[in-house]
Amino acid sequence: MDSPVLTSVLLPAAIAVIMCSLGMTLTPADFRRVLVAPRGVAIGMLNLALISPLLALTMAELFGLSPELAVGLVLLGASPGGMMANMLTHLARGDTALSITMTAISSVGAIVTVPLFLALSASHFGAGDVGDASMAGIVARVFAITVVPVAIGMWLRRRDPRRIESIYPRFRNVALVLFALVVLGAIASEHDTVAENATEVGGAALALNVAAMSLSFAISKLARLDDRQATAISLELGIHNAALAVAVGATLAATLTIPAAVYATFMLFTGGTFAWAMSRRIDSASG
Repeated sequence: MDSPVLTSVLLPAAIAVIMCSLGMTLTPADFRRVLVAPRGVAIGMLNLALISPLLALTMAELFGLSPELAVGLVLLGASPGGMMANMLTHLARGDTALSITMTAISSVGAIVTVPLFLALSASHFGAGDVGDASMAGIVARVFAITVVPVAIGMWLRRRDPRRIESIYPRFRNVALVLFALVVLGAIASEHDTVAENATEVGGAALALNVAAMSLSFAISKLARLDDRQATAISLELGIHNAALAVAVGATLAATLTIPAAVYATFMLFTGGTFAWAMSRRIDSASG
């Protein structure tokens, strides 16, 4: 199948299905948690909305990436957390409710963070072709594949909670398989481009992943959050919605998708290792 069909049609559709399945797990109470327990959410969102994209910009500078690869790395850093972060947080005995809340809010906030840091990084690194993209178009695209599906999923749950609870496990599995197939197809279609640039961008992507998880964990502990909350925040920073970055980047320039594609190949290994270590630590502390 042609790459444009994968990246412009099937990949956004797969993300929309994933986001709809996320919406099926949410209630208005998840958003009200910002008011009930604001500190953990506030620290997590500060990390996601500001520290993560700035770390990406810093790594792009330190590793001397080309303008388009640098913008692609910042695009990834500005992308919200993903459902995989929620699952790993659960396996790590972390604060799953906090993780889901951050994913939901950051997915809605992506209509601001993604276009904003995309424009700022394009200007900073002198990526003229990217900077000329219509930010209104980017906002509309991100809104269509994140906010709208989440809202639909929440509406379906509210309308018939028992039905949604019964079908959710199957729906989620289908969504994850669809997502994996389409992402693998999109990466395979750009295999030569990814292979040519993997060495250049790999170090920066790995450094971003490790630095984001480490720094966010340290900030969380300095703010006197417990291990369960710190684990949720760290995994939210380490497991980005790389597919969203690929989908947005592909509409502008194929090179922009490379950092997210490379990042996606190892983020579950680093995140999984961290989750395993924290599960042992949390179990030990509770025992």
